[in-house]
Amino acid sequence: MILVCGATGTVGREVVEQLRHTGEKVRALTRDPAAVSFPPDVEVAGGDLGDPATLAAPLRGIRSVFLTGMTHLRAEHDRNLVEAAEAAGVRHIVQLSSLAVEERDGGALARWQRAAEDALRRSDMGWTILRASGFMSNALRWAPQIVVAGVIRAPFGASPSVPIDPRDLAAVAVAALVGEGHRRQVYPVTGPEVLTTFDQVRVLGDVLDRALRLEEITPADARRAMLRHLPEEMVDALVGMWGSADVELRTRVQPTVERLTRWPARTFREWAADHADRFAPGTWAGERRSH
Repeated sequence: MILVCGATGTVGREVVEQLRHTGEKVRALTRDPAAVSFPPDVEVAGGDLGDPATLAAPLRGIRSVFLTGMTHLRAEHDRNLVEAAEAAGVRHIVQLSSLAVEERDGGALARWQRAAEDALRRSDMGWTILRASGFMSNALRWAPQIVVAGVIRAPFGASPSVPIDPRDLAAVAVAALVGEGHRRQVYPVTGPEVLTTFDQVRVLGDVLDRALRLEEITPADARRAMLRHLPEEMVDALVGMWGSADVELRTRVQPTVERLTRWPARTFREWAADHADRFAPGTWAGERRSH
């Protein structure tokens, strides 16, 4: 059986779904089992990575684990899981990390992820580390602005990246969880193309058949807006990462998706077409409507 931590998250839920299609038995870890819904063949277990005492039961009978997280508590949480997994006899952990780890000055996010990687590397279990680029699904944060006015307010419009479809990242994770030859491997995982924020807005406009415009704002303005929804530590880490200047790393397309899954990574245009309904009027609570 495979345990998926972060099973209700963007990538974790995809890992659960794709593992089901391989025929693997899946257990989904969540802090509040009563608040989540999974297909009947998925076992749901309660547990909190911040509380080691809650992890022994979910890890019982588990062969492999998918492990993910983003907060400033990432290293502590991963250490808790790794220690409990070793005690439970788990053989392999696939850890989702970030390409920020490889940046010369990746900031706080890189430090958190690097410490989490170190916690796993020091264990006696088999491990695989996936260092991912940013997610295409981050564009969903623009949906309310698109619905209301077609104007997206964001910083660093010309900053390049190689975003990945979370479905492709999950497929790489599943390949590492169920396949052979992935122990003690570190895989950089990206999408298939270099895009700036301006590029992503242009593609979304094409797909949605709408005239969209990017209005660049300052990092300070972006920070104030993000503080309405995210903890201060996370906001500062993200703003710091956006402002770092390792362009060579951020524009390096990696072939990992195709090499491990046998199909090419999806483009941002494909992702946008598949999620166009998420940008439709009425999708987002609290949007202003014109009359």
